Amino acid sequence: MKSIITLLFASLFIPAYAAPFDKGDPAEGMALHNKSCVACHNSSMYSRADRKIKTPAQLAARISGCNANTGAGWFPAEEESVGAYLNQNYYRFK
Repeated sequence: MKSIITLLFASLFIPAYAAPFDKGDPAEGMALHNKSCVACHNSSMYSRADRKIKTPAQLAARISGCNANTGAGWFPAEEESVGAYLNQNYYRFK
């Protein structure tokens, strides 16, 4: 019993790191991106040297903003999928 309590207590100090956009589906994200984003963005937007997105949080905020501004009508899970696609192919945040 003492060892179980010790393990539970120790687990409180182990950081839980999840990959950014790990709940998203990159294939779904690619389809959504190709349908709604390419009218304004091409791949050079994501790979330019002076890109403005430097963190997963900034990417998520930008996706959400574009969704609202364009009226794409994506649900949060779809935004997560677009983030997964962009992260997998361009940003590579860990």
